[in-house]
Amino acid sequence: MYAVISTGGKQYFVQQGEKIQVEKLDLEPGQTLLLDAMLVAESDGSKVQVGTPFVAGIKVTAKVLEHGRADKISIIKFKPKVRYRRNVGHRQPFTLLEIEKIG
Repeated sequence: MYAVISTGGKQYFVQQGEKIQVEKLDLEPGQTLLLDAMLVAESDGSKVQVGTPFVAGIKVTAKVLEHGRADKISIIKFKPKVRYRRNVGHRQPFTLLEIEKIG
């Protein structure tokens, strides 16, 4: 069974047992999170339920595995002939979730 969930301003296409990285959540590792499903479909595509905006009665249960930071992204600004150079790095924080149950 597949579902589309929304968290952190983004939408994710998930299935049971999958691990996904989402925007950092203020939850401790080991805690359980309930998310509303925007779309639910069987794996063969035979039955599809689309919500407006959420499917009634369907929740996605996820477990927080860990928090971390993504790989560094280098932001470089350069203007020729004016001695302007900037090199700034950024590491986006994330939360790793495991989808336990859809339904």
